[in-house]
Amino acid sequence: MGEQDDSIRSCLSILLRFKLPSESSAVFRTLDEAFPLGPAPRTATRILSGLASKRALGITLHTLSWLELNGYETNSYHHNAVLDACARVSNWTTALISFSGMTSKKVESDSMSFNSTVSACEKGDNWKEASQLFHAMIRSYVELNIITFSASISACEKGGEWKKALQFHQALTMGKVEPNTISCNAAISACEKQGSWENASQLLSAMMLSELESNAITCSAVITALGKGSLWQKAEHLFAVMAQGVVECSTVIYNVVMNSFEKG
Repeated sequence: MGEQDDSIRSCLSILLRFKLPSESSAVFRTLDEAFPLGPAPRTATRILSGLASKRALGITLHTLSWLELNGYETNSYHHNAVLDACARVSNWTTALISFSGMTSKKVESDSMSFNSTVSACEKGDNWKEASQLFHAMIRSYVELNIITFSASISACEKGGEWKKALQFHQALTMGKVEPNTISCNAAISACEKQGSWENASQLLSAMMLSELESNAITCSAVITALGKGSLWQKAEHLFAVMAQGVVECSTVIYNVVMNSFEKG
């Protein structure tokens, strides 16, 4: 096992030296020399995952191509590593191409496949594709989880689609998946950007009733929404509650409050 670990580390070290965009021939040659008989299934997965964790998308793609060209039967673990790399570098176009390629290669897409692709779309500010993937998961009977919902809500928030963000959040609260601070913050931020202080306040109240932890992001967004609605007293009250230790007050939050008061 130790010798195999050394081989993987050595291979990754060499591959990660290549500057992007790297030539496939250099990657292929390195892999040929490291694994003349081909890597074991788990070894291939570990190499791809290691490359993805370092945000080396180009090299990850070349490595997957090398496996396929050598007659290696790739599976969802290998393709998910590529999708993970896409998400890490916010490359939604390559994520969608790679995701579609799984179907043509008869590789089954699982929750991780969908979630990584949705995350890539979210980080790449493409809420439409993220939304379509969400509904595709439902049609494919792939299990939704908090990552799916959080990324979808965040994608809509970034795209200014606050109503759709609320729809996703409502679907989350009505299902089997428990919302968390991240998903709630994304929904609140979506409302704040559109000045919907009523919905932002309701979401904060729901978090408190569910005993979900609120943080500086939560309260800053609600205070900003209240400020946009000229509800200075409510904004002041929320800040006072935070100052009592419910949420750690930061310079950012203080500036948000002061900005709201100045506009009032």
